[in-house]
Amino acid sequence: MEKIELKISGMSCSHCVMALTKELGRISGIKILNVEIGKAVIETNNPEGKNEEIKKAVEEAGFFLK
Repeated sequence: MEKIELKISGMSCSHCVMALTKELGRISGIKILNVEIGKAVIETNNPEGKNEEIKKAVEEAGFFLK
């Protein structure tokens, strides 16, 4: 599995962390290692194939990838 660090803008509190964790958790094929204000660390076997799903999940949670 490949470890990926996502830099995320718009997060400011623990509610933001929970919202992003929930949305990322809906994506099959990724493992969430850590989510904190401003970043998330995940693992996946198919990073290229998950890019759009990850971007959509971040935006659904109300944030943006940097």
